[in-house]
Amino acid sequence: MKKNTKETSLRIGAGLLICFLLGTLSVSAQRQEMLLNDNWAFRFSHQVQQHTQRVDLPHTWNAQDALSGKIDYKRGIGNYEKMLYVRPEWKGKRLFLRFDGVNSVANLFINRKHVGEHRGGYAAFVFEITDQVTYGATNSVLVRANNAEQLDVMPLVGDFNFYGGIYRDVHLVITESACISPLDHGSPGVYLVQQAVSAQEAQVAVKVNLNNGAAGQEVELRVQVADGSKIITQQHRNLSLAQGSAIQTEVPVTIKKPHLWNGRQDPFMYQVTVSLFKEGKEIDCVKQPLGLRYFHTDPDKGFFLNGRHLPLHGVCRHQDRAELGNALRPEHHEEDVALMLEMGVNATRLAHYPQASYVYDLMDKHGIVTWAEIPFIGPGGYADKGFVDQPSFRANGKLQLIELIRQHYNHPSICFWGLFNELKELGDNPVEYVKELDALAKQEDPTRPTTSASNQGGDLNFITENIAWNRYDGWYGSTPQTLATFLDQTHAKHPQLRIGVSEYGAGASIYHQQDSLKQPAPAGWWHPENWQTYYHMENWKIIAQRPFVWGTFVWNMFDFGAAHRTEGDRPGINDKGLVTFDRKARKDAFYFYKANWNKQAPMLHLAEKRCLLRTQSEQTIMAFTTAPEVELFVNGVSQGKQQTDRFATVSWKGVRMQPGENLIRVVTPGKPSLSDQVTVTYVAP
Repeated sequence: MKKNTKETSLRIGAGLLICFLLGTLSVSAQRQEMLLNDNWAFRFSHQVQQHTQRVDLPHTWNAQDALSGKIDYKRGIGNYEKMLYVRPEWKGKRLFLRFDGVNSVANLFINRKHVGEHRGGYAAFVFEITDQVTYGATNSVLVRANNAEQLDVMPLVGDFNFYGGIYRDVHLVITESACISPLDHGSPGVYLVQQAVSAQEAQVAVKVNLNNGAAGQEVELRVQVADGSKIITQQHRNLSLAQGSAIQTEVPVTIKKPHLWNGRQDPFMYQVTVSLFKEGKEIDCVKQPLGLRYFHTDPDKGFFLNGRHLPLHGVCRHQDRAELGNALRPEHHEEDVALMLEMGVNATRLAHYPQASYVYDLMDKHGIVTWAEIPFIGPGGYADKGFVDQPSFRANGKLQLIELIRQHYNHPSICFWGLFNELKELGDNPVEYVKELDALAKQEDPTRPTTSASNQGGDLNFITENIAWNRYDGWYGSTPQTLATFLDQTHAKHPQLRIGVSEYGAGASIYHQQDSLKQPAPAGWWHPENWQTYYHMENWKIIAQRPFVWGTFVWNMFDFGAAHRTEGDRPGINDKGLVTFDRKARKDAFYFYKANWNKQAPMLHLAEKRCLLRTQSEQTIMAFTTAPEVELFVNGVSQGKQQTDRFATVSWKGVRMQPGENLIRVVTPGKPSLSDQVTVTYVAP
């Protein structure tokens, strides 16, 4: 595996700094954390000769085979081993290993002794290793990661790759014997419960999990809420922690005239610091964001944030990309979010599983309303089922829902908990189980509504508080107009339903160009870009005129890996993204949405610039713009000015091409002027 030398140097430097700090501050009684991503020895379990290769985390063994379209990509057990020196001065403290994501079953061994198992590939998990390590010695940390198909671990099926490996970060956390517990399903141990929020006052219950692994002791808990360097309020509480105790305590906080988290407009957050003191010295500290907001969904008027209607212009996002699979680093998440912000996205559905914690941090920071979901997924148009009615599967789904909610509870961006995607009632019927999940979600978090993504009729559509449908009108048959018919009829028949569109999209290859508009076969090898553009233009016109639709989410923001797909310009890729898998090319549909959703950034984009060979003597020239008027020139001759329509589109029909090269240029009037151009070749058929 090719290494990034600069990144490696930075990581080594950071590691040395941590070691220096740990050595010089060994008498300190504060929580410390080390990133354990470097220098793991990897081999597949069947490679019993013990030949290993060095890998650094994040890592997946499916970055090549799955993304090449190999349907039977490697799904089995991979062994990851790291040698960890445990300093002698750590004796008497508590040691935890935190894994941010291992797909999909992980078994941890310390010095070849089994510590525990975690079942589920997309949530973080923590094991305490205090009593398993040898202090003052080098210890073996072995993780056996298994991404094989199993009938009692969600998801059972999915139209995406089930990449195997330790594909997110691993941390060593060191605390005193009494600490804010990291053992509550991978949560931060602090829950900021927004009990009542308005423009006048916010009432928040700060719930803190405390754990004491030694003899009984007296501690002080302090809770501080700050706006930057300004302390808004602070509370403290004295507690007695019995030996071996694990308790939750609650500290009420009231903020008058709160500064609200207001989406893209103003994603303001307070900082909450929860500290544990013993004999006047801080022994533990956890910091969490507090974005105060209130919201609801109206069956007729859609989504409201802080009392104001907010149409949710959303996209879906998978956590993978070309050459890397799902082993993404912070800069990859940042690039994805930057592209969303450029396009004007204000909502996202993080499909079809919990994504990296850093992604939710970015959603908070930039004010993107978020739908977070568990990987309870049906087969879509493929074989098998997403639900097997057996106790172990039902228990695993509930565990994954608890992990999702507790780990991400404090993210203000999350406004919806998603419970399922495209399930079927035929055979093992999941209806009663989804009701159990819905009740569990409300028990875990009564402050947020549930939602789900359906693709058919039935009782499943009447369980969660919100419901959305995956619609592909004009791609998988039919025409965009059937979306309008479906939405209007469903709203009229079930006026109490809060209706959304959880997926809509069409495939497109930037290498497939045509200068006539013809609907392609979705499963075929020809996915012309201009049909995707047309699809999104027509679907968005329908959606934008129906305010009762509480949110819509384009499928997908980016092309993504799906090894079983044989379509588009190459196997193994779902090309419904508005941006290519490598993030290098924005498709025309991206610019259509940017012109409609991001009015703050002046833009003009000439569509079909990749269609360099034209065979029609008369062309329709189209552009997307935030300007009110655009003028077209062909070979330096004006073809007239056109007014931009309500969907940020301007077009000229019947524009004649001359044989050979033609320079097409669009220009906006005024200063500064915007322009875009392309030279195309017209060849008569």
